[in-house]
Amino acid sequence: MLSIRTMTRPLLILIAGPYRSGTDGDPAAMEANLRRLEEAAWPVFEAGHVPMIGEWVALPVLRSAGASIDDALADDVLYPTAQRLLEHCDAVLRLPGESTGADQDVAIATSRGLPVYHDVTEVPRRPVTFP
Repeated sequence: MLSIRTMTRPLLILIAGPYRSGTDGDPAAMEANLRRLEEAAWPVFEAGHVPMIGEWVALPVLRSAGASIDDALADDVLYPTAQRLLEHCDAVLRLPGESTGADQDVAIATSRGLPVYHDVTEVPRRPVTFP
């Protein structure tokens, strides 16, 4: 487990939680879910780390492929994007709510020995210094 004493650089923390889950494909509901994920970005940043949300990467990838979230290609982009990001991430912040993708993120993180936090208050604070 990562010790705050050994933390010499900011952690890249994947924020995982519901995006499409429970929305029945409603774009407004998905946008609301993305906003909830993004609400955790500031506390992670303020703690001295770099927040990451898979949809910040996956949605532009989908658009560049000429697809949208309701296309069959979405499953081939959303989950693999998070899996690829987890090869670079140092931890996961799992927000509440049912989500197969977020549960997969936690399983991957756990298998790689990465810390999984369930509340932003669990994210270790890192002293922020400027040159």
